[in-house]
Amino acid sequence: MSKFVPYKNESDVLHIGGLTVENRLDRITIAGDIDLTADQAGLKDARALAQLLADVVARLEAQTLPDHLPPAANTIVANPFE
Repeated sequence: MSKFVPYKNESDVLHIGGLTVENRLDRITIAGDIDLTADQAGLKDARALAQLLADVVARLEAQTLPDHLPPAANTIVANPFE
């Protein structure tokens, strides 16, 4: 798998422990839960999470950002089964 580059595309998904990290062009969505246990597995997950957040912060700091993004547009489509 290629390296997860924040805000690069609309398709990359990363899993860290019980977290699912979804890449978007204008946001990163993190869902789920994680236990950072005091063992080697917890350390591995903590390092992966720390690296992800460092990458996100670096990408954000390298841009000129608006105060807030507008809400996502919702599109209603016809139900093809009706």
